[in-house]
Amino acid sequence: MPIGGSALAQDSISISSDWGNVTAVLADNESARALADMLPLTIEMDDHLRQEKTGNLPSALPAVSRQREFSAGTLGLWSSGDFVIYYRDGRVPSPGIVILGQVQGDVSIFDRPGRVTVKIDSMK
Repeated sequence: MPIGGSALAQDSISISSDWGNVTAVLADNESARALADMLPLTIEMDDHLRQEKTGNLPSALPAVSRQREFSAGTLGLWSSGDFVIYYRDGRVPSPGIVILGQVQGDVSIFDRPGRVTVKIDSMK
């Protein structure tokens, strides 16, 4: 098998907080690669609609295709700089979200009201 391909595109990140720690696999798109280039990050996140935590990135990520459905554990991008961790399944209005990755651990650690500070770092 040649060097490269999707196996190398599957970068993993850690997301840690006072509420617990999870890992996630980044999506294979330009936005997720730009997020990986920003790491490490510390983001203050607020609860939104009792389905997600949202926080502002230090700068905008490139636009790529969007989708409206998400599942618990989806990492997304709402506006160009609005990072989202979904802890419930659901659907968003148009234009949808950019998929940045998928949490591999128990995302329910974020299923509580209030703010949380998360630290995101590469696992390379």
